[in-house]
Order: sequence, then C-alpha cells, then structure tokens
Amino acid sequence: MKTILNVIWLILCGFWMFLGYLVAGLLLCITIIGIPFGLAAFRIGVYALWPFGYTVVDRRDAGSPSCVGNVLWLILAGWWLALGHITTGIALCITIIGIPLGIANFKLIPVSLMPFGKEIVRTDQPFATR
Repeated sequence: MKTILNVIWLILCGFWMFLGYLVAGLLLCITIIGIPFGLAAFRIGVYALWPFGYTVVDRRDAGSPSCVGNVLWLILAGWWLALGHITTGIALCITIIGIPLGIANFKLIPVSLMPFGKEIVRTDQPFATR
C-alpha cells in the first residue's frame, strides 16, 4: 500500500516539493556557513520525495546548536517550504482520494519548519539508534 501511495504522491506533489527543497538547498550551500542548512534541505527533500514508509523522530543528542540552527532555518527557508506544504496539502484534500496525501503533507510541516534535532527513519524502526 505504501508503494502505491508513494507513486501517487510522487506524481501529484512529491516531485515538486523535492524541487523546492533542492532549490533551497542549492541556495543555502552558496556560502560555507549555509552548508549545514543546505544538507538539511537535501535530507528533507528526499523524505518529501518518498515519505510513506518513513517517519521523523527526535534525536536524543540534539542540543542548543540545533535550536539555534532551527531559528536560522525558520528565517532562511523553513517558512517558505512550510507554505508549500500547506498549499499542496489543501489542494490534495479537495478530493477524497487525495485526503491521505494531504494529511501526509501536513505531517511534513513540522520537520520543514524545524529540521535540526530530527532524524528520518523507516517506520518499522522508529526507535532504532545508529
């Protein structure tokens, strides 16, 4: 079932959200200071490309640098990417078939606003540590 949802997701909004994260990541990687933010954008972009079967969990070792990074991320790119998820989520919820996809889009908003201190793992191992 998750493969079917991922394929429908990819066609309707996943590819376009991935492109948004790719552009944000490339723009953020222009400076050396922005490279960690660009890498976070690429990581979330891959998750936005194929989200079903994966989940976001909090990292236990995240500290105050991730909090500072989240504030900077929110200002630089998070707000705009979250607006993209909101608009595509509302558009997907118009049809009955698109409601699960719209809900998945709304679940991506918190990680698009504050990606630092989070880890993307498979749903069958949400509490696995590296």
